[in-house]
Amino acid sequence: MHEMSIAAAVVDQVATAAAAAGVHTVDSVRLQVGELAGVVPDSLRFCFELACAGTVLEGAELVTEPVPGRARCEPCAADWAVGMPPDLCCPTCGTAAAELLAGRELQILSVHWQDEAPGREPIREPIHEER
Repeated sequence: MHEMSIAAAVVDQVATAAAAAGVHTVDSVRLQVGELAGVVPDSLRFCFELACAGTVLEGAELVTEPVPGRARCEPCAADWAVGMPPDLCCPTCGTAAAELLAGRELQILSVHWQDEAPGREPIREPIHEER
């Protein structure tokens, strides 16, 4: 299950950023997951919960935002949703010369964390990484 290695990498990156910022509690992580990334969101959430145990992310919520797969035909420039399993043949001209435009994303969009110092407001810190 590669979702565990993805979850562990996300936890590691967020924990490193939180430590650098002096943050003691992470409330949530927002992750963009492409339809074609080969990731099962429910499995990723389960693995994320396990990977967070004993870290500043323990109890943090993983929010996944799906990104539909889209392709464009190079010869005729038609654009379409590829679906799952992906249909990479152009629905307009039938050519199989498709360029994938979206759907392979796996990216941390933002992290909501707070410092435990009394009276401080939560900090919203975006962390971007493309995989």
